[in-house]
This record gives sequence, structure tokens and C-alpha cells, in this order.
Amino acid sequence: MTIVAENIKVILAQISHLEQQYGRTAGSVKLLAVSKKQPMEKIVSANLAGLNDFGENYLQEAAVKIEELKQLALCWHFIGPIQSNKTKAIAEHFQWVHSVDRVKVAQRLNQHRESSSLPLNVCVQVNLSGEASKSGTALDQTDALCREIAELPNLKLRGLMAIPAALNNLEAQRASFRQLRDAFVRLQSTYSSMDTLSMGMSGDFEAAIAEGSTLLRIGTGIFGRRD
Repeated sequence: MTIVAENIKVILAQISHLEQQYGRTAGSVKLLAVSKKQPMEKIVSANLAGLNDFGENYLQEAAVKIEELKQLALCWHFIGPIQSNKTKAIAEHFQWVHSVDRVKVAQRLNQHRESSSLPLNVCVQVNLSGEASKSGTALDQTDALCREIAELPNLKLRGLMAIPAALNNLEAQRASFRQLRDAFVRLQSTYSSMDTLSMGMSGDFEAAIAEGSTLLRIGTGIFGRRD
């Protein structure tokens, strides 16, 4: 068994334990492997260990991987900041985009997604901490952005995503995630397609599971630290 496979086995066991600990339904939390700056062989190892969903932050790097690994039929998620001039290639290469944070980007993704293709699954990225250095729409603007996305025929509104400020205290982490969870639950009553709460990374996934995450984005915990 490779180190990557061993890491995945450990993380899946942790997820299962935390689902039980926090009263979550078994299997309700999915694992997305964040493969940015990771070599092809590690992605293949993760796939052989049972993972099919991979997240990338950088379009140029991701496009090479997607082409080289197309025989594996992986599901690719774009999770990085989106520049308007990159929307065409993102819409063509990915099945999911987690980082839609403004109407212009959503409109361009919709424009460039071929109508003959399946709709592009999108999550709205929310800036929970209000940090200028982080992407994401303000929490109080989330409803308006979701409303715009729901009208675009080549996009499918699936949920919310956040990268909160790094906190070491479990309760502080939970309080931050709770804001996103509350917004998600409220929006679900309006949009039946919303089923994905993309929150939690290697350092805070316990808090994310406790607060209702359905999709963890784990990189270091799976692949180890990048060179």
C-alpha cells in the first residue's frame, strides 16, 4: 500500500468516526482530494485507493493533468480564484467550480459551457472573515448571487464554499463554519439543487463535519506537504 493510500484510509476512518460522534448520517461527508502541485503518480495512487474527485487551483497546471489522466474518467473540481479571462477554459475542462464569487464570472462560465454538455456544477464562495486577501462574496450578498446563478441555464447551483481564517480552537472554527451552514440551510428551502456544503480542510475538518459539511477539501492530509 502506498503512503497516499494509507493516508486516505486513515482520513476515511476519521471521517466515519466523526460522522458518528456528531450525529451525521454515515457516508454523508465526501472527500475531495486537493491535488494542486502534486505529481501525476500521486493522483493515480489516490484514484487506485478509491478517490475519483480531485480539486485544482491553477488552470494551466490542471489542464495538463486532466488531459494526461483522461483515461481515468476523474471528476475535476476547480477550487481556486477565478480570473475572467480563464472562464472559457474552466468551463470546458471541469465538472465543478467551487469558487464563483461574482455575477460576471457566473455569466461567463454559463456562456462558455456548451449547451450540449451537462450543466456545470457550481458553488458560491463566501468570504466569512471579510479578509481582503481572500476571495468570496460577502455573507450578506450570498442570496443575491445565488438568485442570479439559478437563472443561468448552463450552470447548476449546488451549494456554498468557504475558506475561513485559520483558527486553532475547535469552538472558534465551529462558530465560523456555522455561519455558512445557516446560510446553506436557508437557501436550500429556495433552491432544490443545493446539496453541497464545501467546507473543511486538513486542519479544521472536525469542526466542518460537526457543522454540517458534505464535502471536505483535503490536500496535505492525503498527499503530504508539497515540495
